[in-house]
Amino acid sequence: MAITLAEANQIVEGAVDAATEMGIKINVAVCDAGGRLIAFNRMDGAIWGGVYGSQGKAVASAAFGRSSGELQERAGTPIISGILAAEGGHGIPSQGALPIIRNGMVEGACGVGGGTSQQDEDCAAAGIAKL
Repeated sequence: MAITLAEANQIVEGAVDAATEMGIKINVAVCDAGGRLIAFNRMDGAIWGGVYGSQGKAVASAAFGRSSGELQERAGTPIISGILAAEGGHGIPSQGALPIIRNGMVEGACGVGGGTSQQDEDCAAAGIAKL
């Protein structure tokens, strides 16, 4: 089953709620299993670079079916570099995104940019928990 727009918006809302509780401003992106954007939100006052960071981290997480932070230490390896290059270079292997897995299948990912790497990942987790 694919992530619906309503579900993607639920995830975005959960991530924004978590950021509000933390007192930070974020950008949050939800993509499908192919790394294509379904939903996006930029909180008022969030850094503009997080627009690209949130989406890139989500793409990397969806591509590999794991947290984008797990990919960070292997970012320069041929397999990570090659797959992300083949995808068009849009993936960012840096902490802040988590895959959305249901029934053992990767259905997409939620990526966040704007806080610290750990805050971004925590917001992504809070968003996914809304499913």
